[in-house]
Amino acid sequence: MAALIEDYAIIGDTDTVALVDRTGSIDWWCQPRIDSQACFAALLGTPENGRWLLRPSSEITGVSRKYLDETLILETVYETATGTIAVIDFMAPEAPNSTIFRIVEGRSGRVSMRTELIVRFDYGSIVPWVRATGDGLTLVAGSSGLRFHSPYPLRGADHTTEAEFTVVEGQRRGFSLASYGVLEDPPLPLDASASLTRTRQWWREWVSRCTYTGRWRSDVIRSLITLKALTYAPTGAIVAAATTSLPESLGGVRNWDYRYTWLRDASLSLQALLLTGYLDEARAWSRWLRRAVAGNPGDMQIMYDVNGDRRLTEIELDWLPGYEGSSPVRIGNAAYTQSQLDVFGEVLDATYTAVRAGLDVPLDNRLALLLPTMEHLDDVWRDPDEGIWEIRGPRRHFTHSKVMAWVAYDRAIRIVEMLDTASMGVDVPVDRWRATRDEIHTQVCEHGFNSEINSFVQYYGSDRLDSSLLMLARVGFLPATDPRIEATVAAVTRELMVDGFVARYQTGDEDSVDGLPAGEGTFLIATYWLADCLVLMGRREEALAVFERLRGLQNDVGLMAEEYDPVTKRQLGNFPQAFSHLAFVVTAACLSMAEDADVGRVVFNAE
Repeated sequence: MAALIEDYAIIGDTDTVALVDRTGSIDWWCQPRIDSQACFAALLGTPENGRWLLRPSSEITGVSRKYLDETLILETVYETATGTIAVIDFMAPEAPNSTIFRIVEGRSGRVSMRTELIVRFDYGSIVPWVRATGDGLTLVAGSSGLRFHSPYPLRGADHTTEAEFTVVEGQRRGFSLASYGVLEDPPLPLDASASLTRTRQWWREWVSRCTYTGRWRSDVIRSLITLKALTYAPTGAIVAAATTSLPESLGGVRNWDYRYTWLRDASLSLQALLLTGYLDEARAWSRWLRRAVAGNPGDMQIMYDVNGDRRLTEIELDWLPGYEGSSPVRIGNAAYTQSQLDVFGEVLDATYTAVRAGLDVPLDNRLALLLPTMEHLDDVWRDPDEGIWEIRGPRRHFTHSKVMAWVAYDRAIRIVEMLDTASMGVDVPVDRWRATRDEIHTQVCEHGFNSEINSFVQYYGSDRLDSSLLMLARVGFLPATDPRIEATVAAVTRELMVDGFVARYQTGDEDSVDGLPAGEGTFLIATYWLADCLVLMGRREEALAVFERLRGLQNDVGLMAEEYDPVTKRQLGNFPQAFSHLAFVVTAACLSMAEDADVGRVVFNAE
């Protein structure tokens, strides 16, 4: 059985990511891209679906781990009765091939070790052809190839490669596993120690660019490093998570593929990157966004792959039993075909953020996105949609969706005012946009607010609550001190909070919108939204308490999944989750500057 979700750490090279558990097993690796087929899929099945184990063969009496300095180099120290050993796991950014390095280092005494390599391409289903190379192996199936280098003799049995060896104090030995295309020659092994030095320098240089000086700086940097690992460097896209089908409810069906890039992440990504000084990453993300949505705005999707491609056909992998029996295991994501009005607001808010920050976006590119998008939104904003949570039930008039349509008009107006398009001879119907913005605002306040329960509601005419309503003040729809906002925050806190953490919405009864069985964890980003609202309301100490509870959910190496189950005290959902780490950075900045600046304007574009 796979480890607890929170018992995993990650390594990565900004092309792909691997998950390593506390026992020394790499249980998940997609190569050569983060959204490619997995060659290690034990995370969603059994060791026979692929893994790479490296650990002491004798009884382990203690385990500790950490990331070296401010890097993505993972050091796991194992204590045994005969000595202490360290395993250093990392991938090298900018290496010619995505390569996992594993260095074994004797710290004291004498430790017997074993390694077990099981490669199964195509998500644990295909046994490769294996060929000995003298210092390791090549493993090939279809278009996928791996070059394994071992400093010790190997033996094969039952489609598994094994080795046993002993390491004494002061010894250091390096293994490597490099990805390559089978039309290429297998790469020569890189020196593990030299690669370790280069990787440490690369991460130190990257971290040195961080301009964040507020509280919790070390935790903010850890979240930023995690976000960098979730970035596909060739395009600048940031994926939602490194995994697919880690469940939102153990044993349930809420298992989705998050190895894609959501437009919904646009505003939060730019906010986090710009607040911490990562302008190059912000520019790259902004360029990816413009490329991905190019074309007819009516064809704009809610998500794309890391190249900006659109076809994300959902398939169920019936040979994998799923994490702790949570099935089906899915690759692809059918939600890419959904209609979600909020993405227009997210895209325009991100565009406004880029304009405010002075990112080098040519005027014609800004208007080429802005004008057709607004023309399309004129036609569709009154329609029902599937909403922010990608429900697989009937479309509804979701309050959050309408508010984000309001955001689209509001930001479009602000962009035009900043660019002074009139003096450039560009005809923009800004007066009509202002009228539509006011119409949406009036409609939401009339139909999205339920006076009987004294709260904004999930969708027009309902009495259901939704954590997305916490966004209303963050985006500037109403001031945080408006009585309706204060009442909504109180209602969400009363009805959706479980042991100090906020659930997305009520699930599992006949009035639930998502059409799925009951049960999921509390949603981390929703709880961050609560903290942000409390800051905007001037309730900083309460916000700080919420933030510290969230901070306490980080695992031992500072990583967070999508959700948390207060009953089992476990992390749930795909891992690590970009939304959770983006929100951590933004909320930390929000709290740090709460007493010194107009947080709503500086952080959230709320004026």
